[in-house]
Amino acid sequence: MEHKQVDLYIDRVAHKSPEQTDGAALYILGSIDPSTHDLWHEAKGKEDDDLIENNKTSIHLTEWEHFYSAQKNLNPGDGTCRQ
Repeated sequence: MEHKQVDLYIDRVAHKSPEQTDGAALYILGSIDPSTHDLWHEAKGKEDDDLIENNKTSIHLTEWEHFYSAQKNLNPGDGTCRQ
């Protein structure tokens, strides 16, 4: 049985993936280093983005979904504005 391929973006780069995949495959597809970066699924509207775990949990993709990577340990600062 052939799996349908869908187009998607990871870090603004177009990729093709089987419609049924998993987080580990998306990390590999996007060349995301799971020791330093997390992969996120960009939610629509005002919803929070979803963390994609680097594991074999099944994910059903639809056309042109957007994913992005971010450093695991971001330090956004102390909240003060310096002038």
